Parts: sequence; C-alpha cells; structure tokens
Amino acid sequence: MLGGVSTETLSGAAELRAQLHGLPGVDRVGAEERAARLATRSIKTTAKAAAIDLAISMVDLTTLEGADTAGKVRALCAKAAHPDPADASVPRVAAVCVYSDLVGVAVQALEGTGIGVASVATSFPSGRAPLEAKLADTRAAVAAGAAEIDMVIDRGAFLAGDYAKVFAEIVAVKETCGDAHLKVILETGELATLDNVRRASWLAMRAGADFIKTSTGKVSPAATLPVTLVMLEAVRDYRAATGRQVGVKPAGGIRTTKDAIKYLVLVNETAGPDWLTPDWFRLGASSVLNDLLMQRRKLATGVYSGPDYFTLD
Repeated sequence: MLGGVSTETLSGAAELRAQLHGLPGVDRVGAEERAARLATRSIKTTAKAAAIDLAISMVDLTTLEGADTAGKVRALCAKAAHPDPADASVPRVAAVCVYSDLVGVAVQALEGTGIGVASVATSFPSGRAPLEAKLADTRAAVAAGAAEIDMVIDRGAFLAGDYAKVFAEIVAVKETCGDAHLKVILETGELATLDNVRRASWLAMRAGADFIKTSTGKVSPAATLPVTLVMLEAVRDYRAATGRQVGVKPAGGIRTTKDAIKYLVLVNETAGPDWLTPDWFRLGASSVLNDLLMQRRKLATGVYSGPDYFTLD
C-alpha cells in the first residue's frame, strides 16, 4: 500500500494513462479539412430519399428540460411512433430520451411500438455527483424500463488526468445497467482538444461503453463534424483492435436535413457502412426531425408543407 492506495490500483492507473497518451495525435487541420471536404458531397434524389428515411430512423427524439411534464412526454412518444400521422410509410424513430423520473411514462406510452426509452442518468448534464447517487439514478431508470442509459463523464476528473476515476465510474454504471445499453457522453465541447476527444473515446470504450456520444446539448459547441470524425475513427480502430463494435451518437446542433446527411456521409466514409444503422449510429436531435419530414414531403409532392405542418417539440 502507498498512502492508502494499493500498488495494483496505481499500476492499473499508470497503464491506462500510458495507453491513452500513447494513442496517435490528431491532426486538427487535417481532421477539419477532411470533414469539410466530405460535407460537400452531393447526393442524388433517389439516394436523398433513402438517406432521409435512414436519418429519421436514427433520431433519438429528446426532451430534457426542467419544465418537462408527463403530457409532453406522451406527445413526444406519439410523434416518435408516427412522425407524420398522414403518412404511414415514414419510419419510426430509434428512441425517446427523457429524464429518469419520466421513464415510466415513456415506456407506457411506447408499449408495443418497438421504440426504446433512453434515460439520461448519472447527474446529467454536469456529471458532478457522488458515484452512489449516479448508480441510484441509473438503477431507478433501468427499473422503470429504460433500455438505454446516457451517462455523462466527470470532465473535471478527465481534464485533471484522473482517468482511473472516470474509467471506474463507467465500469460501475455499465454493471448497474444490466441488459440496458450504455451511451457515454464525453461533452466534447469541454474537452478542449481533439487529442482529448480521442483519449476519452478510447477510455469509454475500454470501460464498456456500447455507444460514445458527443454532447449533452447543454454546452456549446455541441456536435461538430471534426469531433464526430475523430470519434468514428476511434470506434473503427477499436473494432479492428478488439473485435468489439461500439456505436456513435452526435448530439446537439444538428438542425437540418443537410446537417443530418453530412453526418451519414461522414459515417460511411470514415467508419464504414456497418455503422449505418440505428443500432450503431444515432442522431441526438429533436428539431431536425421536422426538417427531415418537410424535405421528405417535398421530395414526394414537390411542395413544401411548411414548418408549422408538423408538431413542434
């Protein structure tokens, strides 16, 4: 023992630090240029129609406000199951994401739809709470029927270099999730560098994350193409190294169909088509759904329906 800490713990922390700092550095200019170049790709009309439907199926329809009510969550769930009530061919969304105390409402509203309920637990959005509180929040959400838990890492600990603490918390939350999938939110807007984004991605995956997620949506900047590019490279390389596939979820700031399609191109060209399903890629956005629905109807009818045609979230 050294100062009350076992030598085994110190050795594990040192090994984790060595691995994370041994990752190749990120060329920020190169990442930004590649993301910008891929964002200019044009898509033909037939491919655009398929891309819109794919993007809709990847949306995590979300409400995370202090003023959320059971009625608002039920309305959101109805939209998740039938995004355009006038067109049954529109695919349903991937999941509905709510605070843990509203999970039961969402589960009941979505019964029989096949849509999962995600819950932000672990002291969202700050991530600053005792581990016992984070685990209790996770346990309550899973007990209420959450199929996915979106946890946020302690960025203060990460930026201070206490990788072992962040790792241990992810492991503990993953164990508490049981059969529920764990999405680990890195809050990339606070990580300062793309090197940190890569390190946090690998740390989360090593600790057992099923998905890595850019942002809470409460911090600016939220999702960006260069950040998502780095995360997609990380999951691609992690699968090559370990054989385990991990999903990616950009969240926050994705508002238009053009934005959504840029991300789909980025996925295809960086990680590959294996990630182009809702099982491995999600869009954490609610406002984008209405624009996707408007563009879909425009392709089908030649006429814009207008932003107030669909329900506002």
